[in-house]
Amino acid sequence: MSSNSSFHFNITKKLEGTLARAGEIHTPNGVILTPSFVTVGTKATVKSLTPEQVRDLGAQVVLANTYHLYLEPGDAIVAKHGGFPKMMNWHGPTMTDSGGFQVFSLGTAFDQKVSKLSKVEQITDDTPYAISEKALAKIDEDGVTFKSYKDGSEHRFTPERSMSIQWNLGADIIFAFDECTSPMAPLKYQQEAMDRTHRWAMRSLVAHNLLDTGKKQAIFAVVQGGRFEDLRKESARILAEMKSEAGDEFDGFGIGGSFDKDDLGTAVKWVNERLPEGKPRHLLGIGEPIDLFLGVENGCDTFDCVAATRIARNGGLYTLSGKININNAEHKTAMGPIMETCGCYTCKNYTRAYMAHLFRSDEMLGATLASIHNLYFINKLVADIRQSLLDDNFFTFKDEFLKNFYKN
Repeated sequence: MSSNSSFHFNITKKLEGTLARAGEIHTPNGVILTPSFVTVGTKATVKSLTPEQVRDLGAQVVLANTYHLYLEPGDAIVAKHGGFPKMMNWHGPTMTDSGGFQVFSLGTAFDQKVSKLSKVEQITDDTPYAISEKALAKIDEDGVTFKSYKDGSEHRFTPERSMSIQWNLGADIIFAFDECTSPMAPLKYQQEAMDRTHRWAMRSLVAHNLLDTGKKQAIFAVVQGGRFEDLRKESARILAEMKSEAGDEFDGFGIGGSFDKDDLGTAVKWVNERLPEGKPRHLLGIGEPIDLFLGVENGCDTFDCVAATRIARNGGLYTLSGKININNAEHKTAMGPIMETCGCYTCKNYTRAYMAHLFRSDEMLGATLASIHNLYFINKLVADIRQSLLDDNFFTFKDEFLKNFYKN
């Protein structure tokens, strides 16, 4: 059971023969109907959109980034607003990540001397792999010292500091500080990093509960272990059983780190078969449509990803027949909407020809209208997945959607 009385998770429907379920995550600022897509507002803003627009697009919950808000404007300024939700005028559930992913992905500068690997068996302890001397982040047992990607200034994150920053940021759900390893990391290093993540998880749990005496925030641990089955299973087991001396335990779990995209469903299943059924599971940084189906089928409840809005700002748009690029010549004279059956504001009011004109003219409205469409599409997709679970037709819906979306 969760030790946080203001936070709980109910499973309302299970899909027989799978780990899939529909449920409800209750937070102090509202209920999240799961499965749910978590909209990313990295710097306490969803680029080009107002919070009211985000809500109207079906978003239930917004995630902000600890690393970026720490660097600018600073967590103390965010705290003066009463937390990032109040600062950005979002009325609903919220999350913050721990900052670990950005510290490592932006600062570690792994020396990748091997080509892209498609199978985990190709990575061995003899694979050339090292942390470059030019790295912006240095890892030790206590935490990470890193340099800002903005101005090169030096900073320090520890599990305790991450908890303090996330307390100031004021989200409903926060994540324990973890080490996010490179996909190129061999087994030996993945083991070391995973063990360190577990020690940091305990420190995060203790530090968080000293801050959050009123139980206003839920804390999720992050399962690591790379693409190695035995490590993933071990990480899930250890974190599921972890309790502080005071008896506190994690309220839910994130699944982080690197995956082989071809085996994402399998890797997620390894973990979720060992995590407590009665606690929510969040798949970090995943938002491709096929990955959403695989994640749900294998027991994940929530997902966050910047892809929908990032590709939108570059002219990439979702349709039921796959992604299109509005910058392609074929759209310059197309008088229909992005998608005939779409109910979003953009599709109801504008043609593809107009959208193409906005992007070719570098008009700001283009990014806004494209983001509106993509967020509406992805939120509706996950809502439809949820409904398919409730209606017992998940696999029919999955097969039909994926056949059309990836037919090209």
